[in-house]
Amino acid sequence: MMAPADKEGVVRKSRFSEEKMVSILREADREPVGEVAKRHGVSEQTIYNWRRYFGSMDTADVKKLRELEQENARLKRMVADRDLEIDVMKEIAAKKW
Repeated sequence: MMAPADKEGVVRKSRFSEEKMVSILREADREPVGEVAKRHGVSEQTIYNWRRYFGSMDTADVKKLRELEQENARLKRMVADRDLEIDVMKEIAAKKW
């Protein structure tokens, strides 16, 4: 999972791993959210935000999501690099004629 972005779109690094967030969410499913939030030093709203993002995922699902997000980012970079190469080739070809 990508870390949530703030209002300026800057991604913040969480002090919790995605797996830890999911385990905290599972605790919040069994116990009052306020108690779980206090125990882990986060706000109740943070837990609700995690719940909205992770839904009913388990830790294996979160790992798979992270892998897919990383692969997607890698593929996007490859496409962007390829587009740049094509643009350069077009410029070179246009100058030769």
